[in-house]
Amino acid sequence: MARWIPYEPAEEARLLGELGISSTEELFADIPRSVRLGRLGIGAGKEEPEVAAFLERMLGRNRSYRGFSTFLGGRTPIRYVPAAVDAILSRSEFYTAYTPYQPEASQGMLQALFEFQSLWVELTGLDAANASLYDGATAAGEAMLLSRRLHEGHRFLVPASLPWEERSVLENYGVGAGVRVEPIPYEPASGRLDLVSLRSSLAAGDVCGMLAEMPNGLGGVDDQLPELKALLSDIPLTVLADPLALTVLEPPGNWGADIVVAEGQGFGLAPSFGGPLLGLLACRREHLRLSPGRIVGATTDREQRRAFTLTLQTREQHIRRSRATSNICTNQSLLALAFVAYASLVGPRGLERLAANLSEKARTLASQLSQVTGLRAPQFDAPYLWEFAVSLQAPSVPNFLQRLRRARVLGGSPLADPRAGGGAGLAGSYLASVHEGTTDRDIAKYVRAARAATEGAS
Repeated sequence: MARWIPYEPAEEARLLGELGISSTEELFADIPRSVRLGRLGIGAGKEEPEVAAFLERMLGRNRSYRGFSTFLGGRTPIRYVPAAVDAILSRSEFYTAYTPYQPEASQGMLQALFEFQSLWVELTGLDAANASLYDGATAAGEAMLLSRRLHEGHRFLVPASLPWEERSVLENYGVGAGVRVEPIPYEPASGRLDLVSLRSSLAAGDVCGMLAEMPNGLGGVDDQLPELKALLSDIPLTVLADPLALTVLEPPGNWGADIVVAEGQGFGLAPSFGGPLLGLLACRREHLRLSPGRIVGATTDREQRRAFTLTLQTREQHIRRSRATSNICTNQSLLALAFVAYASLVGPRGLERLAANLSEKARTLASQLSQVTGLRAPQFDAPYLWEFAVSLQAPSVPNFLQRLRRARVLGGSPLADPRAGGGAGLAGSYLASVHEGTTDRDIAKYVRAARAATEGAS
């Protein structure tokens, strides 16, 4: 295969004419210039080795998180990925056939997806799971649309602690469906959902569903969640969960959740410029035919041998086009394979030990950060697992985190919504997290850097 497709000026002009445009620049007219990369400054007429050398120098200016003491977390945690995971993913029968469309295709891949679904069902306590979605945020969006199909209403309730990026995705999903995303406040001291405000919002009516977090975007575990279904009655409850948290906390399906979604990146996928990511969705059996994405089923063939097949495909756009329940289908099957391979290799006890280990490290970090003047760690009183909110008196959070970066510490992620009109409720807060590689030396380095960053701040 050619490394590029050459063309002559006459061929380019003919192609542009067919498209009804005068230049290739018009192909990118919908992308704001402010977010375009622009020219790289390579220069004209360079030989390929010269171009390669230029790009190598440019890439060399990037700084990997591995060169820092890292305390980033959120929906893209840093976890060790066993080498066997990549070895399994690299097998050609998986790597080249990760998006099966035909029911009879690729029995090995279909079985892997069936095992993935079974694992997610076991973790959530629900009845059925699909074979993955794009990422956790779009899975939450699909859950909102599923809730709208299950229950009349134009208001979808979410915690005010939900990260602003995910709320933005939900708001975009709601535009076409005529659904408004409305936040429910959290208690200032604990960070738990304010049930008084929730009752008031439910009393106003026109609610098609609600999303809860486990743990929430502030790092806290809300022990009130089992009460939500009684308050919602027949209104669908969606829980956005951390898959690792589900190995040590009671499955949401056991206490009334109708839908459980998650970001699965932390199981077998290293963070890489924010992706690739993996969306998970499970629901109750009675909601299965209205849920999005492909589902792999187990059956028997004519010789009574166990076989796997894609089921309920008629919901998808490659068959039903605009009448499909979702135009986001299982494009992440290779990543779903990574998820189930990671979980299988680490095992149930290994996952529980990992959760306990991270929880212990987080408490050590919080205890030592709390001794730094100007920091409150954790900021909220609710229980937490491996990440927690930190409040900062001075300097500003962006300034503070920048000072930490100069000391080669990635201290956390700002919690405030940076968009215009996003509010200032969490302007002085950030989220700190730990991972398997966090050492006592890393924590001591963080504390030193934090003290230096807050000294003399006003």
